[in-house]
Amino acid sequence: MRSDRMKKGIEKAPHRSLMNALGYLREELEQHIIGIANSANELIPGHMHLDRVCQAVKDGIRMAGGTPMEFSTIGICDGIAMGHEGMKYSLGSRELICDSVEVMAKAYPFDGLVLIPNCDKIIPGMMMAAMRLNIPCIMVSGGPMLVGRHKGKTVDLITVFEGVGKVVAGHMTENELYELEGCACPGAGSCSGMFTANSMNCLSEALGIALPGNGTIPAIHSDRLRLAKMAGKKIIELVKKDIKPRDIMTLDAFKNAITVDMAFGGSSNTALHLPAVAHEGGIKLELNTFDEISEKVPHICNMSPAGQHHLEDLNDAGGVYGIMKELSGKGLIKKGCLTVEVKKIGDTIKHAVVSDTEVIRPIDRPYHDKGGLAVLSGSLAPDGCIVKRIGVSESIWHFEGKARVFDSEEEAGAAIMEGRVWAGDAIIIRYEGPKGGPGMREMLSPTSMLAGRGLDTVCALITDGRFSGGTRGLCIGHVSPEAAEGGPIALAKDGDKIVIDLNKKTIDIIVSKKEMEKRMSVWVKPEPKIKEGYMARYAKMVTSAATGAIFKGDKD
Repeated sequence: MRSDRMKKGIEKAPHRSLMNALGYLREELEQHIIGIANSANELIPGHMHLDRVCQAVKDGIRMAGGTPMEFSTIGICDGIAMGHEGMKYSLGSRELICDSVEVMAKAYPFDGLVLIPNCDKIIPGMMMAAMRLNIPCIMVSGGPMLVGRHKGKTVDLITVFEGVGKVVAGHMTENELYELEGCACPGAGSCSGMFTANSMNCLSEALGIALPGNGTIPAIHSDRLRLAKMAGKKIIELVKKDIKPRDIMTLDAFKNAITVDMAFGGSSNTALHLPAVAHEGGIKLELNTFDEISEKVPHICNMSPAGQHHLEDLNDAGGVYGIMKELSGKGLIKKGCLTVEVKKIGDTIKHAVVSDTEVIRPIDRPYHDKGGLAVLSGSLAPDGCIVKRIGVSESIWHFEGKARVFDSEEEAGAAIMEGRVWAGDAIIIRYEGPKGGPGMREMLSPTSMLAGRGLDTVCALITDGRFSGGTRGLCIGHVSPEAAEGGPIALAKDGDKIVIDLNKKTIDIIVSKKEMEKRMSVWVKPEPKIKEGYMARYAKMVTSAATGAIFKGDKD
């Protein structure tokens, strides 16, 4: 056993003595020892119940004859960190979480790991650690939040964000907003739409690193606890059979995940996280792979914020495996990929049942013929950028407008709130990339204010930062190279003509090459916004959004 390194032999008597102090019996130490990375805290609604999930995992491990040992990780709620300095630290926490799991699994040579995340950066951070460590692992999340209800309508967190813009525009009173905020998030779980957390939890199933139902079973359902117990039992089987993450999360598995992502219209942040996870396993996953798959995979689930359905609806309709079964009928799923069920994905999805053909539409009756995300490139983004095209009104798939340039999210947000943004504006928010932010902040506040003011179908928002999975409208993020690296976005000026075409997948600044060279000759890189602490170090180490905003390292 791997754990024998810290428990077996006469020379390990001091180690066993310390474990005796923790209350372990000798017979417990003779069993497989399973580390549990539990990200429970009292700061994130999606994590406030994870101690119960963790207890169920422990029960499952013990039922299978193993010994659980729990440790904790950090976690940030993107919704609470949104719109202030806190959001600079969100993406950067992904690497910290990965490193912390690695440190614990090296200091304590567990035989296997159960990873318990639920919200935005915790999920990919733990997945990255699993790939890096390559010891038997299984993931079990905390599950999605139930949808809220307000005046007979379904609501969620994005409804509240957009409500702020409605108040400013005079379409909602402050008292109505107060009522809305009190019922939009009814309890434990990751926010109820197909935002980043739920996108990644669903993709954990498609990747094969989690059991079926991991992404969709609501947080408060008892099925969530049963799933956790099964995960605890299953990790012992994975250890005994020596099945590791790199056996499961292969290039074909990542292609399956991207296929599912395009089918359900997931968060644009998946284009950051999946390449980062793949990188830890020595797999190069490029942006063009997302684009190639998106062109041939139809959009068959219309999930919030682009559509009306939520995770509880998807769970009832057949879940992720229901989507995969529908896609497999057209040969879009690679069926030979191994999963933590110790079965091939093709053998498991064939038993899935689709019970609601509006939530999971037949592949020959999709919501859109192509997938949820598109990669754009052009003179404004030579290395590419990302748009969630299913959230864009087709009336502005071809957009021409005048640049309104802001050097921070705060500047842009103030202009939108004060009515200094108008129809036809191409709002550019720069110096918010991985290095320039630092930390590549989400722009949910300004995009939601645009939607609340009714400008989401007449304006574009372009940034080297990123967007929430809850964003809708012509919102283009991950512009690379970023402004802090001297990318073309750094050279844009108010009044420049911006042309975006989602059909051609282009984004251009209509300024002559000579003029851009002139602007580049006088451009001066701004001083770092944060000059000390973790994010100062992060800015020096992080790479482009086009490569997943990973750290420079020995694999580069």
